[in-house]
Amino acid sequence: MKIVVAEKISKKGVDLLREETKWRVVETEPARDKLIPELKDADALLIRSAVQADAALLDAAPKLQVIGRAGIGVDNVDIEAATRKGVLVMNTPGGNSVSVAEHTIALMLAMAHSVPQANESMHAGKWEKKIFEGRELRGKTLGLMGLGRIGVEVVKRARALELEILAYDPYVPALVARDLNVEMVSLDELFSRSDYLSLHTPLTAETDHIINAQNLRKMKKGVRVVNCARGELIDEEALAEAIRSGHVAGAALDVFAVEPPKNLPLASLPQVLLTPHIAGSTAEAQEIVGYRIAEQVRDYLKQGIIINAVNMPAIPAEEYRALRPYLDLAERLGLFLAQIASGAAATVEVRYSGKLAQMNTNLARNAVLKGLLNHILDEKANIVNAVAIAEARGIRIQETRAQRTQFIDSIRVALKSNGQESSAEGTILHGTEPRLLAFDNINVECPLEGNLVVLKNWDVPGVIGKIGTILGKRGMNIANFSLGRGRRARGKAADQRVEAVCVVQVDGNVPPVVIKELNKIPANTFSRLVELGS
Repeated sequence: MKIVVAEKISKKGVDLLREETKWRVVETEPARDKLIPELKDADALLIRSAVQADAALLDAAPKLQVIGRAGIGVDNVDIEAATRKGVLVMNTPGGNSVSVAEHTIALMLAMAHSVPQANESMHAGKWEKKIFEGRELRGKTLGLMGLGRIGVEVVKRARALELEILAYDPYVPALVARDLNVEMVSLDELFSRSDYLSLHTPLTAETDHIINAQNLRKMKKGVRVVNCARGELIDEEALAEAIRSGHVAGAALDVFAVEPPKNLPLASLPQVLLTPHIAGSTAEAQEIVGYRIAEQVRDYLKQGIIINAVNMPAIPAEEYRALRPYLDLAERLGLFLAQIASGAAATVEVRYSGKLAQMNTNLARNAVLKGLLNHILDEKANIVNAVAIAEARGIRIQETRAQRTQFIDSIRVALKSNGQESSAEGTILHGTEPRLLAFDNINVECPLEGNLVVLKNWDVPGVIGKIGTILGKRGMNIANFSLGRGRRARGKAADQRVEAVCVVQVDGNVPPVVIKELNKIPANTFSRLVELGS
């Protein structure tokens, strides 16, 4: 077996692979003219970020079984091409969590004690002891937006500094927060109470520019903002203006909307500390990810153990062909409910009906979780690691099987969150088309693709017209309009109120103002935008 190490990784990792006496480990350069000749008979390829593992490179490696990426990013790997060729792709998420957490704390301390300014003053030959009076972190309130792997590591270190710790993360169960002794609060309360606000949330449609002028005004006067997550979380001009006004005391940023930044408004402000996206770049982090990827590749090649897979491992072709459309359906149902529900998911229930009830549905279950988790996490879930990620976040997974339902072959997913339940059932039509069959136990059929405006309302006259008017005023074209209503209880009066469901598929993007206007319809009880892609 031949292992090609195309970029510099941990020496201990390479030595681990060399311990396999029947393996040949070849260290080469990432340059294509050096690398491609070595791939003709390679079983495994270990890389970092320099090698572009595209379709052409994969074509040059007909025996390749696995690509190991030392690090989290896989932008340099053509995942679809690898999957088509049956090549497993692994990465090492979380290897730099401690490094990023330490950098976060370092930036907080540097701001509190004016370390960069004092250092610059000393280098200029000055002795301005009275100017640089610091502030202790002890007793201050640290607000964390996001309580994932890095957020948890920050909590551990902040606890030693005697900080009071708040967190906002709607997808973290209360039990996890309780174990960490962290007070979970609303986003507005996080803003109003935090002396230091540190961002550790993934970039989503909801979190893009979440630190904007409106939310900055909600923050406690004198707050200091730290960002070692994603630059796009912050409206940089709005933050600069808040600092100039004195409402925000300072900021420390390691990430930026554009990297390297150009004409950054924050760069001219002395209250701002900037570092060039180095939070995760430590010798220890690189050593950890290098050793881990070598270990993962070894375990996969020797025992078939799959850890941190980015794509789907190969399965028998016949089984895959039968299940493949339902994997897409399952993922879309999970994504649908992730955008419908509010708060942390406590339990996910999946029911299979028809021929699916007779099949091994592990992949379908994981596809549901993939759709659910990928809407709320920066760390991408896939059908291999979705269960582990869900369980780590305290989400219970339950599966049931029904031989017969109204529909021949269907998947029903129910998401229980904050004492409430949302459900969606779907099937496949015409071989490949995923369709919604029911939402919250009310029959309503529509395509599970594109942009859907999902509404619940009391079944009274005039609602449909008002929905159409609002969308029409905004120049939105309706591609599909689906209606359904609940059953009136037997024996009840004809004028008893009945809840109805409306799912509108529209062309183009839906601005937030549309949902706000729909919520103003008197009979409307619920409005959500669900984005499912093509």
